[in-house]
Amino acid sequence: MAANRSTNADRRARIEEMRRAEQARERRNRILTIGVSAVVVLSLVGFGGWAINKQSEKKDQEAAAAKAPIEGEKDWDAKDLGRNHVETPVTYKMNPPVGGDHHPIWQNCNGDVYDKPLAKNHAVHSLEHGAVWVTYNKKADKGDLDKLSAKVKKTPYSLMSPVDDQSGAIMLSAWGKQVTVDGASDPRVDAFFTKYVNGPQTPEPGAACTGGVDASGQGGKAMGQ
Repeated sequence: MAANRSTNADRRARIEEMRRAEQARERRNRILTIGVSAVVVLSLVGFGGWAINKQSEKKDQEAAAAKAPIEGEKDWDAKDLGRNHVETPVTYKMNPPVGGDHHPIWQNCNGDVYDKPLAKNHAVHSLEHGAVWVTYNKKADKGDLDKLSAKVKKTPYSLMSPVDDQSGAIMLSAWGKQVTVDGASDPRVDAFFTKYVNGPQTPEPGAACTGGVDASGQGGKAMGQ
């Protein structure tokens, strides 16, 4: 009997020891889990703060770019640019034109790239809607044109086409604004896009850049006049 009592006591002692060991493991696991979770949370908070700061910096840079003057830019007073819709030929004072009377139907400008010259009176209507018009002549480098084409294709409210008789190899125009650039890598390209794609110079902000004249020269009814 005494032997049995001793065996039972030993068994209970081992069970109790195993229980304490299990409880100790559980406590360590909880502490480890809490520690890892804290590190993750702090990392996420830190990353979130960094991302917010970067986003704020980007917005500040864009705002600064939108206000900064662009070297070599030509500017025309909006009061001197007619905005009548006419279906007769228009003679413009600048080439490419940056404003003036124009056709009632605009040229599609939703990132459209054209390989043939456009009717200027349609393109001017696109500028009235807030588009930036990238133009080039035969002196332009093909590599630059490829890069500019890619930029235009991913930018709503922009279009690109050749203008063989323009003075500069590559020129950018918006309503009342124009600059000749040295190439696709010229920092004035990004500055001009940032400042004038549907920018503050736009007479009709938010007006359509689709539903107008397409590459075939065909277009729908005049809208957004």
